Amino acid sequence: MRARRAATVVLTSGLLLGASPLAASSATAAPAVPTISAKGAILIDNANGKALYWKDRDTRRQMASTTKIVTAATVLTTPKVDLNRKITIKKTYVDYVIREGGSSAQLKVGDTLTVRQLLSGLMLPSGCDAAYALADTFGTGSTTAARTKSFIGNMNKKAAQLGLKNTKFDSFDGISPGGQNYTTPLELAKLSQHAFSNATFRDIVKAPTYTAVATASNGKKRTYTWKNTNLLLGSYKGAVGLKTGTGTAAGPCLVFAATRNGKTYIGVALNGKDRFNDAAKLLDYGFKSSSAKSMKLRSLPADAQRD
Repeated sequence: MRARRAATVVLTSGLLLGASPLAASSATAAPAVPTISAKGAILIDNANGKALYWKDRDTRRQMASTTKIVTAATVLTTPKVDLNRKITIKKTYVDYVIREGGSSAQLKVGDTLTVRQLLSGLMLPSGCDAAYALADTFGTGSTTAARTKSFIGNMNKKAAQLGLKNTKFDSFDGISPGGQNYTTPLELAKLSQHAFSNATFRDIVKAPTYTAVATASNGKKRTYTWKNTNLLLGSYKGAVGLKTGTGTAAGPCLVFAATRNGKTYIGVALNGKDRFNDAAKLLDYGFKSSSAKSMKLRSLPADAQRD
């Protein structure tokens, strides 16, 4: 675990942190470096990418459904993307979720939704069916397999364009068939910072709830209501996103963001048993606040997706 604050460095029990000589004599004590459960973590200033805190920031780890941040970013940065484009849900997408036991937007075969609606189905309930629909639509090729492979290739191109050498995707949703779906806290933070620069992305991930009215195969309307699996929203003052993820190899993961007084921090917690409190502690460290001590997490309805 490592945190940097100034040029003077004190090393105690493996903890590296900086302390200004002036700070030592100040009446206001510097905020304590938080202790967290996550095996890998980072907190960055969204304005300049500067890291305020990190723990094993360059260690490769699987990232589970936080992968969907890049799924969304790949769609949103497609040239001339039409958010109102309509996509019909195929049985292939629904069968995939059932077969893999993935989190679901509970899409119905034959329903037609817009790209914008599917992005909310992707990010709020962490719908692997929505991810499949988007990958199949925005990839290129003559078959579903070819198109999804193409889309994953575009996800990897995005990581390469951002100069990320320790990130690789072998899935469009984080369900990794070969275990070759990994990143580091530092690189996932950079990917999230890139995604967060898009206004539509920011609008999607900050919503605790989203309602989509789709057209069913019989021409009637069907209403989907999705709850955001990110429990920081509505629980931590200023929380504005981003994405949960849970997997056998990855453990519980969380990418998070919060804004206060014009300052935005983005953080990553990978494989953390107490990821939401980890996030609150790290954000408190950035904001020099103590919200985590009194935070009560928002609860989800019994029938809502968990991730």
